[in-house]
Amino acid sequence: MTVPRRIAIAGAGIAGLTTALALLQQGFEVDVFEQAAQLGELGAGLQISPNGSRVLQALGLGEALQSCVSPARGKEIRLWNTGQRWKLFDLGDDCLARFGAPFWMVHRGDLHRVLLDAFVARSDRPVRLNARVVQARSTDTGVSFELNDGSHHCAQALLAADGVHSVLREQLLGEDKAQFTGLLAWRGLVPVDRVSEHLRPQVGTNWVGPGAHVITYPVRGGALMNVVGIIEREGWRSESWTERGTHAELLQDFGHWHADVCELMSAIDQPFKWALLGRAPQTGWAQGNICLMGDAAHPTLPFLAQGANMALEDAAVMARCLALDEPTEQALARFEKLRWQRTADIVNRSRDNAQRFHNPQLSDPAKAVAYVSSEWAPEKVRRRYDWLFEYDPLKVPL
Repeated sequence: MTVPRRIAIAGAGIAGLTTALALLQQGFEVDVFEQAAQLGELGAGLQISPNGSRVLQALGLGEALQSCVSPARGKEIRLWNTGQRWKLFDLGDDCLARFGAPFWMVHRGDLHRVLLDAFVARSDRPVRLNARVVQARSTDTGVSFELNDGSHHCAQALLAADGVHSVLREQLLGEDKAQFTGLLAWRGLVPVDRVSEHLRPQVGTNWVGPGAHVITYPVRGGALMNVVGIIEREGWRSESWTERGTHAELLQDFGHWHADVCELMSAIDQPFKWALLGRAPQTGWAQGNICLMGDAAHPTLPFLAQGANMALEDAAVMARCLALDEPTEQALARFEKLRWQRTADIVNRSRDNAQRFHNPQLSDPAKAVAYVSSEWAPEKVRRRYDWLFEYDPLKVPL
């Protein structure tokens, strides 16, 4: 095809912007529509494993990310009350040697800024803000869609990267309300100079305990520690990432944990809380010349740290599929077929990890050490994670 190929993307988050960059690299023209009035720093930490970082490197973003990522040396498991440690896996040189790409820990806002800066530099079409796609229809020649301001637009394809509350998901798949998982998440950021020296190493830590777990890891080049606590809690439904909580509430949930956890949580600037909602994997993302991707297609719980990585994988595979010499509708169907099983496996195994992290045996001093030693034995860790990190969306057969 010698004429420009124009793709529209709903959503300027990580999935939307990475897909836009991958499509620009393939020679497409891209229009990005974002419902927010401005793009800013949202959320907290992300873990970008080799399956995701290789996508960012292939887009030429490695150098721009070096100043803000934290290349952690390793990850560990710690027991909630005693603080006993088990190595989860090595990172750094070991990760590069085994998987050919780095494991990065990064603030979501920093990654988003790098993606947005690259898109602005490489595209002659700015992200259109205050532009929510409210309705779309596949046509014989592409797709026609309407924005919230009543304007109508058309493109070769419309990719819905508009997140877990996607309007287009509801249009394509029908109303499938996310179900409350019974899990409440706390999150916050801690300047490392506020905490004891022994809490500053560039290591990711999974604290496991009965009915709850805590994840900590460095971001922003090691200047901040990202802290997330997940606890089983019935009867609370807010899904907002900006619901403010108090230190008193937070410590009511985790104040009986190890002193290291309490110190980190007490040092959080402002704790936020939100309910974790889940959806079972569902097919039907690709319908005609419209396709869901990222969280709009396969929202997941954060217990494998793969939500952002799935979005990065989607971007690379989507761009490769659309670059094939075949009808757009066929390319989008190919994308769904290629991505469905892997993303469903990640969603399901993330849910399984919640049960592993919260096992009741962790409350029994006579059983807890044996349980952790068994569940995080080296061979089980390899089975649990290698299949994630080895995946290369740039080379997977189409």
